[in-house]
Amino acid sequence: MASFLRSTLRTAASRALHTQPAASPASTPNALELIRSQPSQYIVASVAGQKYILSPRDLLTVPRLNDVKVGDVLKLSNIHEIGSREYTVRGSPIIPLEHVNVEATVVEHTKGPMQFIVKMKRRKGYKRTVQHKQTYTRLRIGPIHIPYSSTASSS
Repeated sequence: MASFLRSTLRTAASRALHTQPAASPASTPNALELIRSQPSQYIVASVAGQKYILSPRDLLTVPRLNDVKVGDVLKLSNIHEIGSREYTVRGSPIIPLEHVNVEATVVEHTKGPMQFIVKMKRRKGYKRTVQHKQTYTRLRIGPIHIPYSSTASSS
């Protein structure tokens, strides 16, 4: 019984060692430096009024953006969160543009599948079918660039 209890305590202690959270960084520049050192990053950004989780080279389909042409490069300004596998920095409500730069290139303007809307009033003989295709804009997300700040490099 005592050996069973010792082995159970030993496995629980080893699990606790491996599940300890990493030390949290003291400041935002230090946190950004830790995220920059990770192999892959992601952002949570608002595009056309909706939030999306984006990583580099993603293809994003949003409702039609009328004021852009194919090939235009858009700078994403409403970035709410930036993170990697181990670290995350959240804005309140957004992260300032001097901390992270992400660009999106307009790839194409396209239309979705044909949608059929049936309008009907029962017992009146009224039945109409309205058809339309929703328009979309496709964006290619560029690399996530986290500039080096002067405070993080001096310390």
